[in-house]
Amino acid sequence: MTETTTCAVIGGGPAGMVLGLLLARAGIEVTLLEKHGDFLRDFRGDTVHPTTMRLLDELGLWERFAAIPHSEVHSARFESDGRSVTYVDFSRLRQPHPFVAMVPQWDLLNLLADAAQEEPTFTLRMKTEATDLMREGGKVTGVRYRGPDGPGELRAELTVACDGRWSMARRAAGLRSREYPVNFDVWWFRLPRDGDQEFSFLPRVGPGKALGVIPREGYNQIAYLGAKGTDAQLRAKGIEEFRRDIGALLPESAGAVATLQSMDEIKHLDVRVDRLLRWHTDGLLCIGDAAHAMSPLGGVGINLAVQDAVAAATILAEPLRQHRVTDRDLAAVRRRRLFPTAVTQGVQRFLQRGLGPLLRGADLTPPAAFLGVLQRLPWLSFVPAYFIGVGVRPERAPAFARR
Repeated sequence: MTETTTCAVIGGGPAGMVLGLLLARAGIEVTLLEKHGDFLRDFRGDTVHPTTMRLLDELGLWERFAAIPHSEVHSARFESDGRSVTYVDFSRLRQPHPFVAMVPQWDLLNLLADAAQEEPTFTLRMKTEATDLMREGGKVTGVRYRGPDGPGELRAELTVACDGRWSMARRAAGLRSREYPVNFDVWWFRLPRDGDQEFSFLPRVGPGKALGVIPREGYNQIAYLGAKGTDAQLRAKGIEEFRRDIGALLPESAGAVATLQSMDEIKHLDVRVDRLLRWHTDGLLCIGDAAHAMSPLGGVGINLAVQDAVAAATILAEPLRQHRVTDRDLAAVRRRRLFPTAVTQGVQRFLQRGLGPLLRGADLTPPAAFLGVLQRLPWLSFVPAYFIGVGVRPERAPAFARR
């Protein structure tokens, strides 16, 4: 079966959904292919940043978003030697919603999908996996897919790859990337939490290991950092030793740590950081993680992906309406988004280098002098808050998409 559309979007993550919604509101025919039957994925990035919430506001979706059960994180703190010091303070941001909302990503994606499907030019195809690119004379002319009714073809004037760091589309197009060295991986798991706990990002460090506590409704999501390539060794040691490692970093949560029963509960993330040299070829554009895999440090990958989608929709809406998207139009998206991507990855790589001694066994507990500076100059907490919550070159919703 062969179908046609103006723009085919591969992948129903934040970048794909935002792009599909914005283009549909511009009156452009959009078909989005999502290989899964729903958006229920555990341990996806579930942070919604102030600039993303401002975008939802501009799109007329704030009331729907606010109705989703969520928690608000207004700060992040270091705790050492009985002292608690705020090092990130989102309340200092001049944003309509100066906090990070912790929302299951499937709820956000369902909201965006519902809003997009209110537009007559938007089609969402679930359980439909893009398997290859279609080409004619060197130009990408659409995608081949496998859906509930078998294989098919979707012809499109433009195909946009939003299918993540393991993107089929960018691999099939032969787009080359620059890969940056990474010295750590992340292991995700959840622990029960006391409902009276304050919602605050909480890092804990010890010799050779570190973790971050991400507060959620009813539980804490834990990001455990360790040396890259050690997943097999970690699992071979077993759940008891893993519990001891976590308990040493979270002594006040011994009861919660004891609930871990099996290493099957611990999900490994193979961290990678890369960036395509070119984000497009004739008929194909890559955005989000498909164009630049981000480190989880700072939790800003989702924000970057959403901003990419807004920029792409703003730049490409008129050429798509006129059915004349050119190489120059596609290159303009990269030009717009390359600087914020490169700066963000540069900051992440700088932070990663700081993890090196810790991963080799050093104790990087924040020194008293550093904590003292933060106590004397609390305005410094604005800097990381801006980097995480707003980012470099935030995008605003185009006029045609606002409601």
